[in-house]
Amino acid sequence: MSSAPPNPNHQPAAANAGGAAGASPTFSPLYQQIKALITKSLQSGEWKPGELIPSEVELANRFKVSQGTVRKAIDELAAENLVVRKQGKGTFVSTHHEERAQFRFLRLMPDEGVPHPGVSQFIEVKRMRAPADVARLLDLKSGDAVIFIKRVQHFDSVPTIVEEIWLPGMTFKGLTAERLEEYKGPMYGLFESEFGTRMIRATEKIRAVCAADGDAALLKIAANTPLLASERVSFTYGDKPVELRRGLYLTERHHYHNELN
Repeated sequence: MSSAPPNPNHQPAAANAGGAAGASPTFSPLYQQIKALITKSLQSGEWKPGELIPSEVELANRFKVSQGTVRKAIDELAAENLVVRKQGKGTFVSTHHEERAQFRFLRLMPDEGVPHPGVSQFIEVKRMRAPADVARLLDLKSGDAVIFIKRVQHFDSVPTIVEEIWLPGMTFKGLTAERLEEYKGPMYGLFESEFGTRMIRATEKIRAVCAADGDAALLKIAANTPLLASERVSFTYGDKPVELRRGLYLTERHHYHNELN
């Protein structure tokens, strides 16, 4: 027996499942509903980072919609870096282990040459209670456990970034200084593969500051040298904040690069 087409209100059966009784009806384009369903499968781990997802034809059959509707949904997911299309191979779940993904959140680029990962020097790694401002940004209760990381990133042997990173203690239970030291890939790759947490978007604030004595010593510069300060909150699926990162960037040989569309 042939499959029934989507209903005229553009509500595929899967999108309606589990809807709250008496909820106000809301309309969203059909491709947006399919995008939400695919995202839910990504979030649940049905397709893991780096894995091939089903073809557009298979997804169209699964959701009982046209292939064009699926393509439009995947176009948006690709634009948001949740999936990546590879010519002749199909569509894959994005992963932070890909080289190009390593510079998605780090916008500090060298004035000359091509960008490359820095070398981390970990200054401090400890478990502590969340300060009030950190708890607020990570949607935690004040005093909840967090993991605090302080590191210096060196590029071509030059200390260039001082970072303070806060992570929810429950999400990253078991993360230690020893594990960070021995892991040679990108930090977000470690979070993805060992803690099942993938950063999919971030918000960032940037301002100019003068280097305080302690940070100046770590960067081997004079106190009050101008630095670029960033505060970034990274989110995983469901807009859940899972990292607060405050960085100080030395821009003598680097610049902050962004593409505005």
